[in-house]
Amino acid sequence: MRFNDNGTLRVPWGYVSSLQVDPIEKKPFFHAFPGRDALSFGMLGCDFHCGYCQNWVTSQSLRDPQAGAQPSFVKPEELVEIAVRRGAPVMVSTYNEPLITADWAVAVFKPARERGIVCGFVSNGNVTREVLEYIRPYVDLYKIDLKGFDDRHYRELGGVLENTLEGIRLTHALGFWVEVVTLLVPGFNDSDDEIRKMADFVASVSPDIPWHLTAFHPDYKMLDSGRTPVETLLRAHAIGKSAGLRFVYAGNAPGSVGNLEDTVCPDCGETLIRRVGFTVRENCMRGSACGKCGAKIPGVWEENAAEPRVGSVVPLSFKSC
Repeated sequence: MRFNDNGTLRVPWGYVSSLQVDPIEKKPFFHAFPGRDALSFGMLGCDFHCGYCQNWVTSQSLRDPQAGAQPSFVKPEELVEIAVRRGAPVMVSTYNEPLITADWAVAVFKPARERGIVCGFVSNGNVTREVLEYIRPYVDLYKIDLKGFDDRHYRELGGVLENTLEGIRLTHALGFWVEVVTLLVPGFNDSDDEIRKMADFVASVSPDIPWHLTAFHPDYKMLDSGRTPVETLLRAHAIGKSAGLRFVYAGNAPGSVGNLEDTVCPDCGETLIRRVGFTVRENCMRGSACGKCGAKIPGVWEENAAEPRVGSVVPLSFKSC
């Protein structure tokens, strides 16, 4: 992705392969700007090669001739203007692995922060402290995929388990708002033992880290595998809660998991944010606090956002309590 050209560092620059304004819940971030839109952009390439990747057309385009995504050339300021016009208070580098295109992300996020936009990464967590310190002045939100707890399986995907575990530790220690996602793939990472190890690890970093358990659907090179049963999501959710995690969510099965997409106050049990899929139906938060008992709910809520605010904010469309 980058190379030394007679003393000049060459890096990916000046293009996007994908660009979309959609709900921040789709990233997924559940404890940041609920019910609001995020402008998402990506480039090409990834340091992993997951056989079930749902963004393989962009992430695998540099190694798989079947992945035919094409770049569209753009300036950082143009992306920021799109976010401002659409009233999106958040911009996210995603679709490919943003760590390997961090130089471009920072170039976009610098003018974004000047306009009051909060920025985030959606990443596999294969980080180094150096790159985290480089992006930290411009990035507040960080979603990490924890793809299992079996190093052999991790190496099949192109990674090393301990590197991702250290990525979760480091991002949390450096003050990013971290949410962790595990795609539960039948026969790959969905045993009780492996789910329990993942839950125990996330809880050991912080019981306040939201853990999203999402359902696999056949994609890319894993078209013969079945979808994740709802029963697996329910079982994994119970394991996560028993490990002491305060915010565990089940996703990719809207309407099938009861209230497990909702944010519930861990102190009084009040349902604070009611969701169906990527849609927020009701928000009973009071800033960063429970609307009933006043307990502080960890996250990056609107009252904590960087100043100044985005100029043209779209009114919230969900019900407030």
